[in-house]
Amino acid sequence: MKQIICKHTDVPVEGNARLFPFFGREVQVWRTGDRIRAAANVCLHLGGPLECRDATFVCPWHGARFDMTDGRRLDGPAPANAQLMFLPTQIDGDDLVYVWGDET
Repeated sequence: MKQIICKHTDVPVEGNARLFPFFGREVQVWRTGDRIRAAANVCLHLGGPLECRDATFVCPWHGARFDMTDGRRLDGPAPANAQLMFLPTQIDGDDLVYVWGDET
């Protein structure tokens, strides 16, 4: 299964992220070095949204912070071993696509 998330040219420069709709929800999409990452826009504390601030993801509800490189929790009320939920993606022509199953 493949599902287009966005055009890869729509992904902002490193240190920033952009929200895209995805199956009725939102995903944060950003660049880390040469790689484009996508993660569910959900804080792992109480499910709040995430904002990109100073090259980290921050939950405006209670201040949990997550690293943009590997998604791990940096501080705040989310569980100590929490990590953002990444989506498996690949570039397909001009598109960043979510991939699932044998197409990865």
